[in-house]
Amino acid sequence: MSFLVVDKVGPATSVQDRGRSGAQRYGLTSSGAMDRKSLAIANALVGQKIGAAAIEIGPLGAEFRAVGGAVRVSLAGADRAATLDGRGAWVNETVLIPEGGTFAMSAARSGVFSYLGLEGAIAGKPVYGSLSVSARAGLGSPYPRPLQSGDKLEVGTAKRESFERRFKPLPVEQGPIRVVLGPQDDSMTPEAVALFFGAEWRVSPRSDRMGYRLEGPKLAHADGFNIVSDGTVPGSIQVPGNGQPLALLADRGTTGGYPKIATIITADLPRFAQTQAGGRVRFVSLPIEEAQKEARRFATMLAQIEERVERLLTRETVKGEG
Repeated sequence: MSFLVVDKVGPATSVQDRGRSGAQRYGLTSSGAMDRKSLAIANALVGQKIGAAAIEIGPLGAEFRAVGGAVRVSLAGADRAATLDGRGAWVNETVLIPEGGTFAMSAARSGVFSYLGLEGAIAGKPVYGSLSVSARAGLGSPYPRPLQSGDKLEVGTAKRESFERRFKPLPVEQGPIRVVLGPQDDSMTPEAVALFFGAEWRVSPRSDRMGYRLEGPKLAHADGFNIVSDGTVPGSIQVPGNGQPLALLADRGTTGGYPKIATIITADLPRFAQTQAGGRVRFVSLPIEEAQKEARRFATMLAQIEERVERLLTRETVKGEG
């Protein structure tokens, strides 16, 4: 085994996989990657299952060093510059970090989260079936918290191969974020529901993995803002007493006591999560039947991610053949 040492890191970087399931009955959030599509791409590039654990890197930069042997990584997600020992490296391609080598990346230029896939996986003891970090609950492995400078992750030693891999890009998705109305849209005035869809919302800098706070016009409740607490899902959009929507995400609580005006569809959660602080979004309503079709399409896309990975000859191979 080799090790990946954290030399520099921002405050929102942690180990995440597809998340834990079956523990919400105990009040434990599922956590997991904020952008499951980018997680799948990073893992497919290094030969891991698409839901395997990777390093989720927040909006700031990071720097890692290989110790004890070469480490092969892949970077997918937010657009940012990357270097291997000072030389330019590419997003959506595998990179071989030699023993003692350093892989560094800048702050995100667009988007928020990137995923560092690791050939040979991250060693850790699953907590309720997952390595995903939930800082508030103190869950996760190998560290039950965000990564810090000096942390050392045990990973697989890179295989000796004459090629690297790259990912053929998927079409860029644009347009409003699609939602299913409810389940408590009737707790809002009809004017508030119309305003929710008609307004442009700004993602607050106070947002985090628990949820994105949206800034815009105040939405009025029909009859108070407290309801009997009930279950939440990733993408639930609550409207608390201040009338400013809160979109619940990976580290949300399993229940909530504010009306939920709408729910972001599964297929649009990655795109929404990649909206930077200060970024603006609009919402559009989708019938439940269409949302279900989009969920199936999204699941099929994830299952076929590996088919978009292709071999890329290394410079050494090309030189040897010449």
